[in-house]
Amino acid sequence: MTARDLAGYRVVAVHAHPDDEAITTGGAIADLTERGADVLVVTCTLGEEGEVIGEPYQHLVADEADQLGGFRIQELERSLAAMGARGQFLGGAGRFRDSGMAGSPASRHPRAFVNSGDAAVETLAAIYEAERPHLVLTYGPDGGYGHPDHVRAHEIAHLAAERVAVPRILWAVRLAAETSALLPAEAPTGWRLPEPGELDGVERADVAVPLSEAAYSAKVEAMRAHATQLWIADGRVSDVNPHAALAAGPVVYYALSNLIVQPIQRVEYYKLGAGLPLGDGATLLAGIDR
Repeated sequence: MTARDLAGYRVVAVHAHPDDEAITTGGAIADLTERGADVLVVTCTLGEEGEVIGEPYQHLVADEADQLGGFRIQELERSLAAMGARGQFLGGAGRFRDSGMAGSPASRHPRAFVNSGDAAVETLAAIYEAERPHLVLTYGPDGGYGHPDHVRAHEIAHLAAERVAVPRILWAVRLAAETSALLPAEAPTGWRLPEPGELDGVERADVAVPLSEAAYSAKVEAMRAHATQLWIADGRVSDVNPHAALAAGPVVYYALSNLIVQPIQRVEYYKLGAGLPLGDGATLLAGIDR
C-alpha cells in the first residue's frame, strides 16, 4: 500500500480543455492523489472546437451539431475518477468557450476563452482563495505547443497567483530526447510516426515524477476516457473507437485526430514557473510546509 505521505497538501491544476489534464499531468495527479494529496482540476472550456476521432460521433463538432462540449463533460468526469481528482469548470460549465487554434474564427466568439479578460483571472483567484493550494500545475508561456487557450490558461494561472499567493507554480513539459527515444519502430496501420521536431519538447526540466505502476495505469485510463479526442494503441475498440490499433514498444502509445504516434511516458517532467525554488532531485512539493 502506498504511504499517504502527502495528506494535507492541496494542489490545483489549471487546464484549457478536457483531456489536457490527463495527457499533460495525469501521472502526477494520480501520484499525488494516491499519496493523499487533494487535487482540484480547473478546466477553462468545454473543448467545443475539438475535432472528433472516429466515425460514430463526427457530427457533434462545432460546425455541425455543436454538441461536442456537452459530450466531453462526461469524458472529463471519467478521467477525473481514474486519477482520483476533483473537477471544476472555470466559472461553471460553458462560461468560457474553446477559442480554437490560432487564427480560428472561434476566437471571435463573445465567450471565447482568449477574450476572457479580468473575469477569468478573478474567477480563478476566487478558486485559489477557497482552495489555498500549496501547488499549481499548468503549462509554460507557450502553452506547451502554442494553442491560444493553453497560453491563456498559463496567463490566468500566474495572474491569479499575483492576487492570492501560491507557494509554487510548475509547468508541465516533456523532454524531446526521451519522447523520441520511446517511439516505436513502426506505426500502427493507418497511423504515422512523427517527423523530426514535429512533437513539442524541451531539453531539460526541473522536476521528474517517475510514475508507479498504479499512477501510470491511472494516466492511461484517464486518457482513454477522452475517446472522442484520442485513441490508445492497445488493440481495444469501443463505441467511440471502432478501429483497433496496436503499437509495440517499451510504453503504451496514443494518437490524437492527426493519428501521429506518441508515447505515454513513465516519467512526467515539470519546470519551475514561479514560487519557491527547487533543489536537485526535488519533488513537486519539496520545501513547502503543510
